[in-house]
Amino acid sequence: MPASLYQPPVRAPFAENPGRSRGRRFPEAESRTRTPFARDRDRIIHATAFRRLKEKTQVFVAHEGDHYRTRLTHSLEVAQIARSVASALGLDSDLAETIALAHDLGHPPFGHAGEEELQRCMEQFGGFDHNVQTFRVVTDLERRYPAFEGLNLTWETLEGVIKHNGPVLHRLDEPAWRAVAEYTADFDLGLDTWASAEAQVAALADDIAYNNHDVDDGVQAGLFTLPLIGSQITAAEADFPGLDRGLLRMEAVRRMIGAMVEDVMAETRRRAEQDGPTSPDAVRAMKRALVAFSPDMTDDLAALREFLHARMYRHYKVNRTRSQARRILNEMFVLFMSEPDVLPAEWLARVETATGDAGQAGAANVVCDYIAGMTDRYAIEEHKRLFSLDVLG
Repeated sequence: MPASLYQPPVRAPFAENPGRSRGRRFPEAESRTRTPFARDRDRIIHATAFRRLKEKTQVFVAHEGDHYRTRLTHSLEVAQIARSVASALGLDSDLAETIALAHDLGHPPFGHAGEEELQRCMEQFGGFDHNVQTFRVVTDLERRYPAFEGLNLTWETLEGVIKHNGPVLHRLDEPAWRAVAEYTADFDLGLDTWASAEAQVAALADDIAYNNHDVDDGVQAGLFTLPLIGSQITAAEADFPGLDRGLLRMEAVRRMIGAMVEDVMAETRRRAEQDGPTSPDAVRAMKRALVAFSPDMTDDLAALREFLHARMYRHYKVNRTRSQARRILNEMFVLFMSEPDVLPAEWLARVETATGDAGQAGAANVVCDYIAGMTDRYAIEEHKRLFSLDVLG
């Protein structure tokens, strides 16, 4: 039997060290069985918002089929890619996995259509941003511990959650980012720098996962056909003549993922050699991202995204569900704002408190939190309960 090609990587000098974490906003005794980053991961997995991802849309509404990706399956796939890449680069794989698992916790129901509709509903009250919502989920909205609100995650995890795509200091003046500005006034996350290499890995793993898996779901749904990924199809057909079309699709997607992973690792190693970061803070101080695709792969991905927008995200079948989703969320938002007493008792109490503190804007934020936390299925059922005479009595 051939020996494994895998060789345990040497720990990179710029990898985060869980033993040197900058800690938590609210100090806690350390675990005897887990590193701080592994403990963060477990807190995210046990969070209510994480469980809800199982019925939140990736592209297709969750009830349309059991085999399409949801936010939960997508998050698990991102975490797997992030952990593998981080390990191969000698980084802390627990931290990369943790940030990957958390990155979509703030997404509302119905995917991007839901986010766009909540942005419209909240425009006069400060707006809505799913990255900020994710941050608020882990720092405020999750209520599982008596000693603090949120999950009290480590500095490194919170940093990765809010700025995995790069510095965000320039956004703190935006009304939608007020919660981040207020939080970081007491627990500075260094929003003017890049995040850790592990957080950057999580961001690229997201790109790899959603591009490839949207292609897979789109082909399965019949929105377009296999020639989109022609080079991988050709190679797979050469290796497996006469292969079943379903297996051929899966093999081609697997190879696309592998090619992107290899590209990220090669480009990251090239940049590490050129820029020579010797510590995690040296990564943060770089003038560019350390973890990145090569220029050629960046161009290929841009072409792929353009194709997906034209042939999948704006396909008339997807547009119809997006239209329905927008109307469901808009009608519920308007009703809850005008008649808050139809909200569940816990949420009505929050609206009354928020209205007393911040007027209509406070009430709108609570209503938005309630809607953003819904799954696709719950939003559809709640809308029926509120607007359909068939469910009365």
